[in-house]
Amino acid sequence: MTSFDRRDLGLLLLRLGTGGVLAAHGTQKLFGWFGGGGLSGTGQFMESVGYAPGRASATAAGLAEAGGGTLLALGLATPAAGAAAAGAMAGASAVQAPNGFFNQSGGYEHAASLGLAAAGLAVTGPGRLSLDHALGHAVDRGWMVPVALAGTAAATLAVVGLRNKRLRSEKEGEQGELFGEDSMSYSA
Repeated sequence: MTSFDRRDLGLLLLRLGTGGVLAAHGTQKLFGWFGGGGLSGTGQFMESVGYAPGRASATAAGLAEAGGGTLLALGLATPAAGAAAAGAMAGASAVQAPNGFFNQSGGYEHAASLGLAAAGLAVTGPGRLSLDHALGHAVDRGWMVPVALAGTAAATLAVVGLRNKRLRSEKEGEQGELFGEDSMSYSA
């Protein structure tokens, strides 16, 4: 049996922390756990921020977060798990970007941190304290990393691009009041 080193322990801790937070966040969307909105509430929120259809968007985001997070924590299918979670966090960052970077003002700091950690784990691998290692890396091959990241990047760009197009279209459809009520009063 190979002895484990501090790199393996560090990757385990990073996987458990990042994967656990992502899994909990995803179950808020899917099941309403931990004070979340469930599919109905999250779907309504997704619609309000431009991701349509809302329920399908909530399901996709919830599965990417809960599924990707769980798989990351277990160290199973690490390239796909990390890529899926990173894609979901890129979508969240797109919503939060107008608020700036820092989380205290509603910014994308937290989502970006989780996404980068997930992507880093996809690239680095899970370490020897993982199911991938125990299973001989059957679903953690070197070629899977660029395929998973490229596929997720393409899907994320398409989804966020459609959202941005939808938001621009809605904004163009809004027309401000040309004349205020005050300008309509006539003096005699």
